[in-house]
Amino acid sequence: MQMKFRGRVWKFGDNVDTDQIIPARYLNTSDPYELAKHVMEDSEHPEFAKEHKEGDIIVAGKNFGSGSSREHAPIAIKYSGVPVVIAKSFARIFFRNAINIGLPIVEAPEAVDEIEHGDEIEVDLEKGVIKNLRTGKEYQATKFPKELQDILKAGGLMAYAKEKLASK
Repeated sequence: MQMKFRGRVWKFGDNVDTDQIIPARYLNTSDPYELAKHVMEDSEHPEFAKEHKEGDIIVAGKNFGSGSSREHAPIAIKYSGVPVVIAKSFARIFFRNAINIGLPIVEAPEAVDEIEHGDEIEVDLEKGVIKNLRTGKEYQATKFPKELQDILKAGGLMAYAKEKLASK
């Protein structure tokens, strides 16, 4: 997995929960591409699933991913083509689920406050830097420890474990 991304921002508010990310009525499938068709459908941007482009980036307020512990939420985001989610903070279970499936998530409160819907940004996970291309301003994000970077580079926890086992 690459560790640098560039995309257009879709801005969301605080407390975006897993039911907004992927409504429970779609949990009768485990097909990640089917889930992706309905991502953010019950959020403040219900048009997201139909109008976003691959590579667009979600930027949100605090407590992103609160609610249930199901992995469907980060899976729906990842398979919709969103390469990274930036928020002021993440619900802890969402944080772990996202890392486990290889969806990069970044905490950057100052960036969230200043980045606007529709801005184009660059994200460098290895450096922990977010750059707003509209304003030219750079923000320091919480940088992942090497172990989490390695899990993300591998594409998630299972892929990382397989790589480790294969190298022994």
